[in-house]
Amino acid sequence: MGFQEGDLVLEIGRDDDCDQALRDAITAVTKTDLIEEETTEVVDAVILWWRDGDGDLVDDLVDALTYLSETGPLWLLTPKLGRDGHVDPSDIKDAIPNVGLSQTSTISIAADWSATRCVARKSVKR
Repeated sequence: MGFQEGDLVLEIGRDDDCDQALRDAITAVTKTDLIEEETTEVVDAVILWWRDGDGDLVDDLVDALTYLSETGPLWLLTPKLGRDGHVDPSDIKDAIPNVGLSQTSTISIAADWSATRCVARKSVKR
């Protein structure tokens, strides 16, 4: 996922169904605890656990960007096909550009979760 030691990672949408091994792996790399939603710090990355039925994806992506540094990635973690809360990939593809992000990759990150990496769109120089 590209995390480095010392990175501050904001975690949003955590629930009982989240993959604890993935959470532990992130903190093992960063050597920092995951930051909870009620932060006022600027963070290096965001992981957003999101399931179908969690609300409006565009609104939640906008909220997730509030404290993200300009160069940091947002990882959208969604349940895989066949799992409760699965999000149709077309819904993700439609939502991401609406908040000024570009989707760079989608990977299988855990047994029940996929991760979509989103970054700020590069400005076009004229």
